[in-house]
Amino acid sequence: MRRTLYAVAMSAALVAGAHAWTVSIINSSGVLNPGAVTTSVPAVVINNPLPQVTFLTAAGVPNPILVGDGTNFTNGTFSATYSIAPSPGDGNLTGFNFVIAAFVQGNAQILWQKKVVRNSDNAILYDDAGTISSSGSYVIPVTLAAPANDVTVYENFILFIGGTAPGFDTASLLLVEQDWVPEPASLIALGAGLAGLMGLRRRVR
Repeated sequence: MRRTLYAVAMSAALVAGAHAWTVSIINSSGVLNPGAVTTSVPAVVINNPLPQVTFLTAAGVPNPILVGDGTNFTNGTFSATYSIAPSPGDGNLTGFNFVIAAFVQGNAQILWQKKVVRNSDNAILYDDAGTISSSGSYVIPVTLAAPANDVTVYENFILFIGGTAPGFDTASLLLVEQDWVPEPASLIALGAGLAGLMGLRRRVR
């Protein structure tokens, strides 16, 4: 019985370990103006079974990434850079769901730009930009130009208000997240490993 339980534990560790990506946060910070006030933005990283990176822009220290709303800030930026590298046995990634949560009112806007570069040859796999002019949670499906498992992601946001009522005009970046998507073959391999583990657990019972 103990040997079987040990085998179950080892199988779980192998299935999880085989898909533990290496995610490194290189930069996560903003600058609010006037005053050039630098703010540090915490990040939450999940690397198993797939990379997920969340920048908690509303929890920036000493200030959230917010301009207007009665503050002295009329414009600001948020910049983030991170890299993804595979562990042995990991497959390729084909893209990600790009999530932006924002609060925008009055004469204010948030501009974003995002680029994904493959580390092995510096090929640009994604490069796009957009504008957010109203509050909401936006999910942008992204497909890379080619599957890859070693990338660096660069993203930049510009917030500004342009109205004459600074107490009302607001641009607030609440959250920025990326949920990565695997190649179908990688997903099947992971599913087969988990299915085998579940079968072993049933035999133990």
